[in-house]
Amino acid sequence: MIKQFTVITLFPEFISDYLRFGVVGSALDRGIIKLNLIDLRDFSVSRNGRIDDSSYGGGPGMVLAVPPVRAAITSAKVDAGEGSHVMYMSPQGARFDQSAVKDLRDLEHIIILAGRYEGIDQRLIDRDVDSEWSVGDYVLSGGELPGLIVIDAITRTIPGVLGSDESAINDSFSDGLLDFPHYTRPAMIDDAEVPQVLLSGNHGEIARWRRKNALGRTYVGRPDLLSNKFLSDDDRELLKEFLLENGLL
Repeated sequence: MIKQFTVITLFPEFISDYLRFGVVGSALDRGIIKLNLIDLRDFSVSRNGRIDDSSYGGGPGMVLAVPPVRAAITSAKVDAGEGSHVMYMSPQGARFDQSAVKDLRDLEHIIILAGRYEGIDQRLIDRDVDSEWSVGDYVLSGGELPGLIVIDAITRTIPGVLGSDESAINDSFSDGLLDFPHYTRPAMIDDAEVPQVLLSGNHGEIARWRRKNALGRTYVGRPDLLSNKFLSDDDRELLKEFLLENGLL
């Protein structure tokens, strides 16, 4: 199955320029994913090409109107066929994290609605949008950057996209933990050595060291991730060992 992303935006070049590079660009070139960009202005119903209007009740800023946005969504669904899922990127949405990536990655066609200005008419969100997502507790100028985050995060989990499927499995947050530290040649930099266990060739000990440091890193940097995570007795021992080794216990 080839996954398709459609982005409805006022700035198609914003999306296309970024996605020419890196992992996603390679996936596009190899036909693993497809990308369709829809310029919202193409669906304006006014003579002057407007796609927004003032907000009922007054106040600053403009609101994206229902007719052009709905027409763009309908066009995207017609092009892709059945099974489309419409996502709207907004500060009011659920938090987009790795668990969301896992929930969304099996969808065949994702339509990403990138808002601008004060957002879109609430009636459109209520009737035409399947899910609403936020990438963090801050405000951006539009939904294009969050949309790119969604595309990148989901694409890298698709088999065949990365050089090794284990790369996605070992990514930070894939197991609810931060990633363990990584090192490469040379073995000595500025009097700092690579941990000897990584040079030992003992795969069991290497796996144990990596698990211990993933747990420790998460405890130090993102303790909130551990609050609802089940830790086995072995995990608890590894975490205690990490804390003792680093003078944290």
